[in-house]
Amino acid sequence: MKAGILGGGLTGLTIGTHLNHDFEILEKNKECGGLCRSITDQGFTFDLGGGHIIFSRDNDILEFMKSLVKDNIIENKRNTKILHKGRYVKYPFENGIGELPEEDALHCLTHFLSAANDKKAGKHTPPSNFEEWMYQTFGKGIAEMYLIPYNKKIWNFEPSKMAVDWVIDRIPQPPVEDIIKSFLKIETEGYTHQLNFFYPRDGGIASTVNHLESKISEKIKKNINITKIEKKDKWIVHHDNGVEKYDKLISTIPVMELLGYMDDVPEDVMKAANDLKYNSLINVLIGVNKSKINDFHWTYIHEEDVKFNRLIFLSNYSPNVTPENKSSIAVEFTCNFNDEMWNKSDDEIINHVLSGLERKGIVNAEDICYSKVVKSKYAYVIYDLDYKKNIEKVLNFLESKGIEMCGRFSEFKYMNMDACIKSAMKMANKINGV
Repeated sequence: MKAGILGGGLTGLTIGTHLNHDFEILEKNKECGGLCRSITDQGFTFDLGGGHIIFSRDNDILEFMKSLVKDNIIENKRNTKILHKGRYVKYPFENGIGELPEEDALHCLTHFLSAANDKKAGKHTPPSNFEEWMYQTFGKGIAEMYLIPYNKKIWNFEPSKMAVDWVIDRIPQPPVEDIIKSFLKIETEGYTHQLNFFYPRDGGIASTVNHLESKISEKIKKNINITKIEKKDKWIVHHDNGVEKYDKLISTIPVMELLGYMDDVPEDVMKAANDLKYNSLINVLIGVNKSKINDFHWTYIHEEDVKFNRLIFLSNYSPNVTPENKSSIAVEFTCNFNDEMWNKSDDEIINHVLSGLERKGIVNAEDICYSKVVKSKYAYVIYDLDYKKNIEKVLNFLESKGIEMCGRFSEFKYMNMDACIKSAMKMANKINGV
């Protein structure tokens, strides 16, 4: 049996390295890696698809991820902040309320305790959307001061129009004791599963996918522009350079693109796919003529006076990602593909970033020595209120065709690196008959 794997990102490469059958990976771009690609330019190393770290609640997956970079690894203890009213507040926000102005801190604590008491008393009905969940879980103070404005910004979508199922396991619910301790300025930690994280010493996050690719490079075809997919006695994949035939087809590419290559897609299935929501990412890579900007790993910005929502200080992940006596920032925007922000020129985007960084007191524009804009069409899956019915219709159709779906935009789930790897290993075991 020969399997065809569409897409040479982290998921596709992981599947390939775990298959016991003959296979081939078809990658659209000139290099593999997808959102896990990195570049080194003028001595600066940046990750192109947003901020990535090596962590997992699943120890077996974590050890596998660490094995991909072997000795090329650094362990960090997270130092992450939220920029709020000109001051840096500890992340997660609920664990940093003691660092707020006293009136704001008391407002957050009072409403958090009220929400917790209402929940204990059974006064809450199941939340019907993400915004209701934030109010019920964290109270009006934390919800309105930080969570709602930040989530509006990162999703570029109203939280009141987002589903809630996806967030239950993703955002830990803080113990009441921790919030009280935080108010009293007693140190507490939230999101402890990522409190300690790893990162490659050299080469950026691409070191992980590069290791996978090196093991199966002879099985990968790049610069493959697929034009049509059909099923006869075998799966036939047409592309600009010819035709490939496979007994089994595994897709890790965006589900709407896969359907676009097929001729026999019912109208209601295609509509469901087109109604799936996602965000695009603009990543502005900044080199700074200073050896140290701060000690932070990343910072969230929920305020509306700047478009960007997260700053990643990659030079604090590893000392080897910048030239000597310099530092770096990756500035993230989420937007909709082809919207006003997406269509701005690189110069316009960079000017907005530089003026915003200066206005926020993070770095002066004259200290910038490198800048580059990178855009990723597919970045984050959005769980809107129609998500479940739409994705079920799409995946049921593809299952009926016998196509295996695996990965963030193929399964259409918000999956971190570790979840993509776990899903890929599960898929390989399925194909292997394990």
